[in-house]
Amino acid sequence: MAGFPGLERKFRRGRPRGKSVCLCGRKRRIAGEVSKPPGSGGPSGGALQCMCGNTMSVPLLTDAATVSGVERETAAVIFLHGLGDTGHSWADALSTIRLPHVKYICPHAPRIPVTLNMKMVMPSWFDLMGLSPDAPEDEAGIKKAAENIKALIEHEIKNGIPANRIVLGGFSQGGALSLYTALTCPHPLAGIVALSCWLPLHRAFPQAANGSAKDLAILQCHGELDPMVPVRFGALTAEKLRSVVTPARVQFKTYPGVMHSSCPQVSSEGLPPTPTSSLPLPPARASHSPPSPPGDGSCEGVS
Repeated sequence: MAGFPGLERKFRRGRPRGKSVCLCGRKRRIAGEVSKPPGSGGPSGGALQCMCGNTMSVPLLTDAATVSGVERETAAVIFLHGLGDTGHSWADALSTIRLPHVKYICPHAPRIPVTLNMKMVMPSWFDLMGLSPDAPEDEAGIKKAAENIKALIEHEIKNGIPANRIVLGGFSQGGALSLYTALTCPHPLAGIVALSCWLPLHRAFPQAANGSAKDLAILQCHGELDPMVPVRFGALTAEKLRSVVTPARVQFKTYPGVMHSSCPQVSSEGLPPTPTSSLPLPPARASHSPPSPPGDGSCEGVS
């Protein structure tokens, strides 16, 4: 048994600035101080924008940022960014902790007007009207986004990676979408990594969950000082998740002093226990798997 390192990211303190709300978890800087990818746009000099590059042109969902395995790919991690971000920043982070037989896929959300941000057009998986458990929700948009991610999962399955060797994860809005997608997916996935997020359309569960989700392993992480998605909402989400999947399969971890943001450092903690078929090396090479990392987030059968 070996651990799957690095999918739980540590967070850093930092209060978002500016009038709009950005949930990508990255610091805001003066536009002239931000390094952006070639061809990306930007506001006029001196204007505040998010380091995630809200103004850059985001490719279609299927034009994902990927980190390919250096060996034959036998497993996949699909990670969804937060509001206003793109898949590039998470692909960069995952590339530093990649496993040789795992493919990392970080799709980009489409650019749409976001009600929460005064109808500003930015990368968003679905519209957001508010950040409270009772806020109105974009049901049609959430379901459409989930179907797009399920299509990506289907694509990987058709290309030879079994569903039970696919991990779905995300940060903030991306984490919310990963939870909804995995719980309603017809295929039993290896697990979910849900960071600083909530369960969309929570009133529809457990009835809306697919039967294959019962044994889904979920690692949920939340900063205790999160001002955008308060840790109380994370706790309510964990409580709801335990009514949908086997309770012991849900880990809810909180972090003192941490707000709604992430840092470049990737921790050594891994996924919660998952089925032995989750992300193992092929049998012929299993003896070469590395030892489990420290921490209580070991992943059974994962290397």
